[in-house]
Amino acid sequence: MCKKVAVVMGSDSDLEVMKPCIQRLKSFEIPVEVRVISAHRTPAAAEQFASAARANGFGAVIAAAGKAAHLAGVIAAYTTLPVIGVPIQTSMMGGLDSLLSMVQMPKGIPVACVAVDGADNAAILAAQMLALSDEALVNKLTAFKAQMADEVSQKDQNMQMEEF
Repeated sequence: MCKKVAVVMGSDSDLEVMKPCIQRLKSFEIPVEVRVISAHRTPAAAEQFASAARANGFGAVIAAAGKAAHLAGVIAAYTTLPVIGVPIQTSMMGGLDSLLSMVQMPKGIPVACVAVDGADNAAILAAQMLALSDEALVNKLTAFKAQMADEVSQKDQNMQMEEF
């Protein structure tokens, strides 16, 4: 059975951005658990969740947050699982503040990071990590990439039929 992926958000307002992530994980038949845990408002819950994540059957954690965006880093500090950060776009700096909070982690506490609002890529990256020990998941990812290539080829063919 495939390990679970946790999708953790700093606020329920991040759910709209994270829905493609959750849907993509489900499309690969990866069990997903979705949580709202704040690095600042519920730090004890963040520590407890991250510390027990491996024992609770998770293989990776995807952490989404905006503004100060410390959630991914806090989770990474308390687990040896891979943590993928999804910086959420903010009104103040367009998400650059969130991005920098995630990628500028101190030595020894890595957080993989995708683009601002890059929830779908976070799911794909988590699936690729889990696929290191799951051949069925390798096959699903291979089919997914082949489907993407077919879609681009079809768009190319359609474009060549256009008259400009």
